[in-house]
Amino acid sequence: MTATVPVETYKDALLVLAAAGAAVPMVKLLRISPVLGFLGVGAVLGPHGLGNLVGEVPVLRYLTISDQELMARIAEFGVVFLLFVIGIELSWARLWTLRRLVFGLGFAQVVTCGAALGLGVALAGGAAAEALVIGSALALSSTAIVLESLAERRRLGTSAGRTSFAVLLFQDLAVVPLLFLVGVLGAREEGSVATGFVIAIGQAVFAIAVIVLIGRRALRPFFRLVAAADSPELFMAAALLVVVGTALATGAAGLSMPLGAFIAGLLLAETEYRREIEVMIAPFKGLLLGVFFISVGMMVDIGGIARQPGVILGAAAAAVVVKTLIVYGLVRLFSGGHAVATESALLLGPGGEFAFVLLTHAAALAVVPRPVSDIAIAATAVTMVFIPLLARLGAIAAGRFDRPGALPPEAQMQPEPGEHGHAIVIGCGRVGRLVSDMLSAQAIDHLVVDRDVATVTAERRHGRNVFYGDATRREYLRLCGIADAAGLIITVDASTAVDEIVRQAKALTPGIKILARARDARHARHLYGLGVTHAVPETIEASLQLSEASLVHLGVPMGLAIAAVHDRRDLFRNELRAMREAREP
Repeated sequence: MTATVPVETYKDALLVLAAAGAAVPMVKLLRISPVLGFLGVGAVLGPHGLGNLVGEVPVLRYLTISDQELMARIAEFGVVFLLFVIGIELSWARLWTLRRLVFGLGFAQVVTCGAALGLGVALAGGAAAEALVIGSALALSSTAIVLESLAERRRLGTSAGRTSFAVLLFQDLAVVPLLFLVGVLGAREEGSVATGFVIAIGQAVFAIAVIVLIGRRALRPFFRLVAAADSPELFMAAALLVVVGTALATGAAGLSMPLGAFIAGLLLAETEYRREIEVMIAPFKGLLLGVFFISVGMMVDIGGIARQPGVILGAAAAAVVVKTLIVYGLVRLFSGGHAVATESALLLGPGGEFAFVLLTHAAALAVVPRPVSDIAIAATAVTMVFIPLLARLGAIAAGRFDRPGALPPEAQMQPEPGEHGHAIVIGCGRVGRLVSDMLSAQAIDHLVVDRDVATVTAERRHGRNVFYGDATRREYLRLCGIADAAGLIITVDASTAVDEIVRQAKALTPGIKILARARDARHARHLYGLGVTHAVPETIEASLQLSEASLVHLGVPMGLAIAAVHDRRDLFRNELRAMREAREP
């Protein structure tokens, strides 16, 4: 007889999966942000929602999430995966162009907002240490919700998106010294705080340097070996190992786990495996981000707000207003763009998830009184609930006030090769290499995709912009930028693969031009039926080329031979299309 399954052990996981499954179609039906849907689910299922009624209605304990600490630990990996994806979409070169915004604007935002909010706490009667910690915590913004809101509206690549990301990146870096500061204030030991800061920063720099050095040396050979096994399961396991491993490594070094994942993403962004890795981890990122948003919603104490509405809502409103005004002024100072400043200020005005970490740590060390910490946490959670709405208002304001020519180079992020108006060549064999060479000779921007690891490695060494991946998957084509591509050229010789690529491409971008290699006339007719712009049957094309050479060598002038072959090629193409149309009902 099998042992009884302890339902309580799996209850929270089942609730999260059920809630996520119900929330996604509901928010689509209501046309609201998925982030708001998950936050609302967390507020209802958390200890401050239905959990408050368990004493009166015991059956509700099966409908509430009880292990909030476990949820928070799992939810942190949602931010980890999000930062990894952001890192892999960037590159070291792009990050370097953002250095003025990261270390200039980001530093100014944290210091200025922290000082202003801390002063407000001091004027309200808080002690110096209390004001310093609360001000610093409230100065931080939500990396997860802001970036997800920008990605949802396809605004992450805009100037406001890059500016906001730069500030958020510095805030993640600032968490390390801020946690050290809380520890020093809580320990109240004698000694040099400046020395402690230097040691903490030195440890952080050393940890990052080690990760970068190992990553640059090991990641590309590692994924080359994994990809050579041609096992999707092994590739997925390797991708998860890199993301989670680097996150845990930086966490063990005292840094934030999302920062480690971001660095790993940056390292992999330079490799030929970046798009395949993105496809593999996308489901994990979506699920874990949903868990994160639910965990944030669980912190919204609806009853506490009802008991102290003036204090909590007033603190939340004051924090958002102060931060919004300061961020607007700083962005104008650094970039001069009114539209960018407006959108960035609305995005960065609310609080963030790291405020919970700082305030909880400060309360545990008695740096901040527990009741005050609870109010600050509740106010922060309330502000985070309104980020999707503020993001939408920011996008509307940016569209209304946008004026070209007012942004510095670091805010005007130019697309990398293969991001916009490019051609996508599927296959890097004999035909694909020739097509790529012809495109390069005419300075046509393009990227090449192939599934053979040895081919990708060899062509990369020769400077070709080729990536490893399976183009028969819709998500992979999307990550290759098919929505903005000028055309899709399919050169692989497997007819089933060609057909599937055409179907997926047409499903994503119905109007895209597709030029495909066909095995014979029958396959060409089939491809025309699928919607390709031009199909090239190998047998017919070989015959035409042989005919052209024969005519020239038998004395026909070159111009006449080329014209004759061209006319015959058009005749074949029209016949194939007509035969396909005639067979269709």
